Amino acid sequence: MLVENQILPKEISSLYDDLIDSCYQKISSKERKVIHQSLLIAYSAHDGQIRKSGEPYVHHPIEVAKIVAKDIGLDYVSIASAILHDVVEDTDITLNDLDQSVGVEISKIVNGLTKISTLKKNEDYSLQAENYRKMLLTLHNDIRVILIKIADRLHNMRTIEFLSKSKQDQMASESIYIYAPLAHRVGLYNIKNELEDNSLKILDKQKYNLIKNKIDKEFVDQEKYVDSFQKLISKNLDDQKIKYSILGRNKSIYSIHNKIQNKNISFDEVYDRFAIRIIYKSLPKNEKFVAWKIYSIITDHFTPNPTRLRDWITLPKTNGYEALHLTVVGPKNKWIEIQIRSERMNEIAEKGYAAHFGYKHKESKKSEVDLWLNKLQDVLNNDNEHAIDFVEDFKLSFYSKEIYVFTPNGDLKSLKSGSTALDFAFHVHTDIGIKTRGAKVNGKIVPLSHILKSGDQVDIITSENVKPNSNWLEFVETSKAKSKIKSSLNEEKKRISIDGKEILERKLKQLKIKLDDKVSGQMMKFFNINASNDLFFKIGNGSIDNKQIKSFANDYNSYLGYFRRRIGSNDTKIDKLNDSVNLLKFDRLVFGKESELLKYSIASCCNPIAGDKVFGFVSVKEGVKVHKKDCPNSISLRSNYAYRIISANWIDSENHEFNAKIELSGIDKIGLINNITSLISNSMNVNMNKISFETNDGTFSGLISVEVKNKVILNKLLKKLKSIDGIEKLSRK
Repeated sequence: MLVENQILPKEISSLYDDLIDSCYQKISSKERKVIHQSLLIAYSAHDGQIRKSGEPYVHHPIEVAKIVAKDIGLDYVSIASAILHDVVEDTDITLNDLDQSVGVEISKIVNGLTKISTLKKNEDYSLQAENYRKMLLTLHNDIRVILIKIADRLHNMRTIEFLSKSKQDQMASESIYIYAPLAHRVGLYNIKNELEDNSLKILDKQKYNLIKNKIDKEFVDQEKYVDSFQKLISKNLDDQKIKYSILGRNKSIYSIHNKIQNKNISFDEVYDRFAIRIIYKSLPKNEKFVAWKIYSIITDHFTPNPTRLRDWITLPKTNGYEALHLTVVGPKNKWIEIQIRSERMNEIAEKGYAAHFGYKHKESKKSEVDLWLNKLQDVLNNDNEHAIDFVEDFKLSFYSKEIYVFTPNGDLKSLKSGSTALDFAFHVHTDIGIKTRGAKVNGKIVPLSHILKSGDQVDIITSENVKPNSNWLEFVETSKAKSKIKSSLNEEKKRISIDGKEILERKLKQLKIKLDDKVSGQMMKFFNINASNDLFFKIGNGSIDNKQIKSFANDYNSYLGYFRRRIGSNDTKIDKLNDSVNLLKFDRLVFGKESELLKYSIASCCNPIAGDKVFGFVSVKEGVKVHKKDCPNSISLRSNYAYRIISANWIDSENHEFNAKIELSGIDKIGLINNITSLISNSMNVNMNKISFETNDGTFSGLISVEVKNKVILNKLLKKLKSIDGIEKLSRK
């Protein structure tokens, strides 16, 4: 029985008042009662529970509700659901209790928010990816579930300092891997930026602070720049009786960091790190006209770059974003991006499309939300796909740019940029995609791999005798097409795998071996195969023949124990550090809380060396792989396989050498290569084992491979190389 007449203590009552005051939407007295009742339930249910920060647990759901109310601007049902989002899982409160006390609608959302029960996990299964998939699939039911989950993650990131370092790394990786892209997809740009920035602050605080400090230093100059821009155009805007406001906005720290990393450029070379935003008042029917009027005024004063014009008013993004973007040569002859939005467009950009239309205007605009949600559904249609593939496909669709093409009847369809004729076929309907025999683009026959452009008219030719083949996967871009092709291929693969298993049982029986899980597991290791279905499939289609099966049987019978060795398992641990003092003269890594010495190998994707910040990833086939913390694969590994991550630290570096690759480019000069090689040869404890250079029209690019003792020596070498005249860019690969 829920307590209904309990009085909230003064502190909680104060938090409730702050929550109501922060609501973006108007809350009626009846709706306030529902929110208050929800808080009474949460306060009573969470009584005695304490967060890592030391504050009562109920503070967390209240803060999540405040994000839902203020930053996302949702309705009272969402606010109440946010307050109650943990009570069913973490307390004795049941969904039945909530049905009776706050209503079925809130109860359903809380049910969607209840954390997924722990699943059985094994070495080839990602619990995290499965959880992400189940979360993403709630988009089918109620968008508010996803929005509240994003708010929950945002507050957890705001209080992350109270967690252990390993938990911080895991949460930050998850936030970048899935929650920030998800926030982007539903139009919550501010929340997306905060999640990414806070995650970078955890994962690489040094880089975060470096960029933040540079942005802070530019603040005053940017304010002056906005003022000078406004003075030049304000008279014309006023003459046209346009009511507006002009402000500057910085690119997020994480976005700048990404550009620096991906393009290998400096902070100063990120030219779009600052933009000017013009927000104007207008009736909805006049918005487009006013936007282009402002565009005309701006381009009367400043020269535009025609290749940088983006019209998301005529054709909004799939997440609902509308604006007119242009880039001009502004004051002081600097390229500057201008973003033109109406107040309505700005509200959608700030609070999200679903919040603005679906719940602010109640049922009157619900159909627009339904249309918007339908655009998010493509990759949710096949939940039989492997969890990690599903999440990766869905995540890739979050940031994709769009093109617009026409059906033969003139209907407009939006597709991911880079989509092919085959993608279009699956976009129109799965049955059409499966039966696609050919395509016409603008009246001409084209290959199925033909990449479409905005404005193309596409006609798909089908046949009942056609079925997908594996080659199709090489030239489709959209998640829907990939998942449907994979699903069709998997049906065929299942049939062949069933036949393959029967064949293997029969063959092994002749060789006096009974097929069971242990034998199939050892056979997978023998043939270097990851899953039993893949093993049976290869036998079914003849990739593994009788001779190879006999070879396995001979090894199995002659040395049964061979197949039970697991590289990197507990059995491979070397003596602990305190029993291995004689090894400390070498460069070594120690793992885990116990500082244990384990066998490991260096990951080729990032090639860490002594002194780098690293972590270990436990792989069944390859043992412990050591990755740099800023490895390109770090986020994905930490998010999908957190239970396989182990901490790693370097110990004494003296006699062991590591390979490092240095990329450099610049202006070609006589004697440059000789200067470089002489410097390296004369550097202490540095051996050069490979060098390659290319020149082109007075410029050069090169790659040098060296052996060094540790990171300190490598950094000194890089510093010396930078001082050579002619070298413009230098980085470690």
